Amino acid sequence: MAHLFVVDSADFLFLFRHTGLTWGNLSSHMRKLEAGGYIAVEKEFLDKKPHTMVRLTDAGRNAFIEYRKRMQQILEAIPNV
Repeated sequence: MAHLFVVDSADFLFLFRHTGLTWGNLSSHMRKLEAGGYIAVEKEFLDKKPHTMVRLTDAGRNAFIEYRKRMQQILEAIPNV
């Protein structure tokens, strides 16, 4: 979701390369995020090859913003050593 937050959309290969996940693991995560309404997946064919585009939905964008806020609060609560 962090990668999708900073772009309008990304294709599966971009996400695969930037997340370091396996094909199956990334597909599994995408299915769950899509089922939750956090991402929209668009499948098409380019030059007879499957091409999958992914984008954050408004709900996904808002959920990620809230996640970042909560993570910042947790990190700020950790005492400096």
